[in-house]
Amino acid sequence: MIYFSSDYIKGCHPRIWQAMEKSLPEARPGYGEDPICREAAAMIRAEIKAPEAAVHFLTGGTQTNLLAVVAFLRPHEGALCAATGHINVHESGAIEATGHKVLPLPSEDGKITAEQIDEVMRAHRDDPTREHTVKPGMIYLSNTTELGTVYRKAELEAISQVARSWGLPIYMDGARLASALAAPGQDLEFADLPRLLDAFSIGGTKNGLLFGEALVIVNKAAQRDFRYIQKQRGAMLAKGWLLGVQYRELFSGDLYQEIGRWENELAQKIAEGLAEAGCRFALPAESNQLFVILTKAQIAALEKNFVFEVQATMRGCFSDKLAENEEVVRFCTSFATSGEDVEKLLSAVRSRS
Repeated sequence: MIYFSSDYIKGCHPRIWQAMEKSLPEARPGYGEDPICREAAAMIRAEIKAPEAAVHFLTGGTQTNLLAVVAFLRPHEGALCAATGHINVHESGAIEATGHKVLPLPSEDGKITAEQIDEVMRAHRDDPTREHTVKPGMIYLSNTTELGTVYRKAELEAISQVARSWGLPIYMDGARLASALAAPGQDLEFADLPRLLDAFSIGGTKNGLLFGEALVIVNKAAQRDFRYIQKQRGAMLAKGWLLGVQYRELFSGDLYQEIGRWENELAQKIAEGLAEAGCRFALPAESNQLFVILTKAQIAALEKNFVFEVQATMRGCFSDKLAENEEVVRFCTSFATSGEDVEKLLSAVRSRS
């Protein structure tokens, strides 16, 4: 079987594995206080041009999102996000389990706008019963989004401006940030993020690492006592240097960006081939996630040799684009996807068109 189901379905990039193997014999301090973690954090600060940023290494995306939300919110506050946002639909109520509420905003493409945020905040301000409701206390964005779309610089600048006017911190889930930064026509750069956001993650699990997320906190208030929060939530890895080793290698040379470009390049080849075969797309093909409309017969044929996701639970989002015999499927490329994998997929689709 050939896998297009996600970007974490194989172990890790060979360079990451080699770096981990090489690091194993040596003894080091624990809990991320070792020289390797400090070096990796310094490399990230240099890459994003934010010398005062705090960098914390964590093991998974849901864990990272939870910690970021807890660090920013007071007990009576909630997090604004797109209705399709990961914290709203794919984290088993992790945010709610902390005592906070996710405040979803309607979205057809996985993104929210500055206008939506301003409207919500005005409505809350003008509500005479507002003290009986959850107060919006922060903004959660994801880039790429859960629907494979990406935020451009102008969109983030507009959101940042509105957020500042309301005193709302912004956290960006960057589980697939490498793909977002490598998107065709993307004008957003690493160095823009500390200027526009209060915190963001640099995903490794979906970008060639065995496991790992780097949480970058720019906001000084949120930096304070963060490691207490990290420890209390069970997120302080004793052998933290295993994360540092991976991120040090990921930011040595151009590997992080190289992986983002590779997976996007292959996704674009798939998109072009599918379009030539007459397939339609539910959403723009901007990143390493492609949302494609196929017939149920095509799906059944492809499932014999390929693994991918049928978006049955999201059918309502795309119902106006689908015939009765059609579904939306997601094809996702990764560091481990090969050109041969892509050609086999396209050949199979052409044979069923």
